[in-house]
Amino acid sequence: MDYIESAVEHFRGLLTEQLERCERMEKDAGKTDFSSMDEIKIGICGGDGIGPIITNEAMRLLSFLLEDDVASGKIKFKVIDGLTIENREACGKAIPDDVLAELKECPVILKGPTTTPKGGTMESANVAMRRELDLYANVRPVQVPSEGIDWIFFRENTEGEYVLGSKGIEIPDKLAFDFKVTTNPGTKRIVRAACEYARANGKTNLAIVTKANIMKKTDGKFSLLAHEIADEYPEITAEDWYIDIMTANLVNEARRSEFQVFVLPNLYGDIITDEAAQIQGGVGTAGSANIGDRYAMFEAIHGSAPRMIERGDGDYANPASMFKAAEMLLRHIGYADKADLLSKAMNICLETEKKITITGRSNGATCKEFGDYVMDTVKSLER
Repeated sequence: MDYIESAVEHFRGLLTEQLERCERMEKDAGKTDFSSMDEIKIGICGGDGIGPIITNEAMRLLSFLLEDDVASGKIKFKVIDGLTIENREACGKAIPDDVLAELKECPVILKGPTTTPKGGTMESANVAMRRELDLYANVRPVQVPSEGIDWIFFRENTEGEYVLGSKGIEIPDKLAFDFKVTTNPGTKRIVRAACEYARANGKTNLAIVTKANIMKKTDGKFSLLAHEIADEYPEITAEDWYIDIMTANLVNEARRSEFQVFVLPNLYGDIITDEAAQIQGGVGTAGSANIGDRYAMFEAIHGSAPRMIERGDGDYANPASMFKAAEMLLRHIGYADKADLLSKAMNICLETEKKITITGRSNGATCKEFGDYVMDTVKSLER
C-alpha cells in the first residue's frame, strides 16, 4: 500500500506538470524572425566523444560559406562547452545550468552527439534540450533520387514516451511503469508544421503513423487530431498507417516512392527515421533539425562513438551527418542559396566523384580532409 500511495502522489505531480505545460503551449509566445535580425548568434555545442571533432569541422564549413556575413558581424558563433558526459554526471543534470543559460542566448544551435548513460535517472541531453527550448518538431529529410525516394519526417519531439522517460515508477521485484503523454496543443502544432511544409513544397500526401488500434487513448488522440488539422488543407490527402506496417513499407520497393510527408509521435519517429536514413546510406548520411517557435537546434542523428576515441580514430570520424545538419541550419536562418550550394557539393563528394573515402579508421580520410574536399567542391561550383 505504501508503494501505491507513493505512486499516486507521483502521478498527481506529473499530471499537474503536464496540464500546466498544455496551458503554456496554448499561449502564443511568438516566433523568431531571422530576416529581421541584425545579428544571428549560432551556438556551437560539441557534445562528447567524436562530437567536438565533427562539430568543429561543420563550424569551419559554415564559417567558409558565410564568410562575408561573419566578417560584417551579421553572423556570430558562440562555442558552448560543458555538455560532455563527464560534466553532466558531475553536475547530476542532463544539461548543467550554466550550459543551458548559454544555449538560451542563441536562437539557433549546431550540436554534436552526446552520450546518454544506461540505467539510472539521468535523461538524454537531447530530450532535455528539446523540452527546455520547446523544440517540438524533429524534421528529417531522406532522399534517394535513383529510387524515387523524397521523404520528410515530422516527429513530435517533446511528448510521447520520452518526455517522462526518466520519471517512471518501479516496485522492486514486482513491476515498473513508464508513462506516455499526448496533448491536444502538442499534437496540433506538429501536424500543422507538417501540413505547412507540404503546402509550401507542393506535397500532396501526408502519412499519419501511429499504433492507434492498440494505444487507443494516446495514439488514438494523435490520429484524430491529425485528421482534424489536415482537413484544413484540402489539397493534401491524409492517410492513417500503423507503425509496424510502415516500417515494412519503407523497404517495399513497390510502395515506398508513394510516400512524401510523414507525421508521427516521438518514439515511432525516433525508430523509423533511423531506418529511413539507413535506406539513404546510413545514419552517418542524415542530418536532423529540432525546431520550435523561438529556438532551433541542428544535429547529427548518430551517436557519440566513444569507442572511436578510445582506439585513437576520432580524427577519422565522418562529418557528413553534421554537414547535412549545417545545410538545414542555413535554410532555417534564410541562406537557402548557400544551403543549395552545400547540397550540390555534398552530392558530388558522396555520390558523383567520391575522391575521398571515409572509413572511420586510420585507413581512410580524416574528418578535416573530407571538410577540405567539400569546401574545394563549393569553390569549383562558384566559379
